[in-house]
Amino acid sequence: MANTVLKADLREKAGKGSSRALRREDKIPAVIYGDKKEPVMITLNYVTVMKELYKGGFMNTAFDLEVGGKKENVLPRDLQFHPVSDRVLHIDFLRLAKGATINIMIPVHFTGDEESPGIKGGGILNVVRHEVEFSCPVASIPEAITIDISELDLNDSVHISSITLPEGVTPVIDDRDFTIATIAAPSALKSDEEEAAEAEEGEAVEGEEGEAESSEE
Repeated sequence: MANTVLKADLREKAGKGSSRALRREDKIPAVIYGDKKEPVMITLNYVTVMKELYKGGFMNTAFDLEVGGKKENVLPRDLQFHPVSDRVLHIDFLRLAKGATINIMIPVHFTGDEESPGIKGGGILNVVRHEVEFSCPVASIPEAITIDISELDLNDSVHISSITLPEGVTPVIDDRDFTIATIAAPSALKSDEEEAAEAEEGEAVEGEEGEAESSEE
C-alpha cells in the first residue's frame, strides 16, 4: 500500500517568534532529520495534519512528505502539544532509509472476544501491554498486531511467542516470553477452595497475634 502523501513547505526561520507566527496562520512547524543528512525545516497545514491524527496510528504511519517537488519517506517520531489547549505545536519526522529497520511501538488489537469461553464464563480481558515495541522493516510497518482470543478460557494467557508476526517483524524484548494479555476471573468467581484457603490463612494470622499478646502479658 502506498504511503499517504503530505505536502509541506520549506521554512527559512527558526525560533519561538517565527513558530508562533506560523501557528497563527494555521501552520505547524516541523523538522525532517536522520539518514545522515542535514535537517530540513518545514511547515505543514494544520487541518491536514489533524485529519491524519484523527484517523489513529499517526505515530506508526509512514508518510511521503512532498517538499519543493521532492518526496521524503518519513515517520513521525515526536509530537509536541500545547499544555492547555492540546493544539499541535511541532512535529519531528525521521527519514526512513530504504531497506532499513526501525524500533517502533505497535498497538495491540484483540478479536474473538465474543467466542472466548473465558469471557463467556464471566472472565475479563486483562490487557498487560496495549503496545509492544517491535523491530520492523521501514517499508512494511504494521498498523497494529491483531491477536485472536476466541479459544482462551479463564486464567489463560497470551504470550509473545504464541503470536504470528508479519515477515521481518520481531519483538525488541527477546530475552523472555512476556505476557500481553490474560483472561482473568473476577472476584465473584473465586472457587470455594480459594475462599477456604483465605479463611484458614486469616485464622492462622489471628492465632499468631493472640499468642503474641499472651506472651506480652
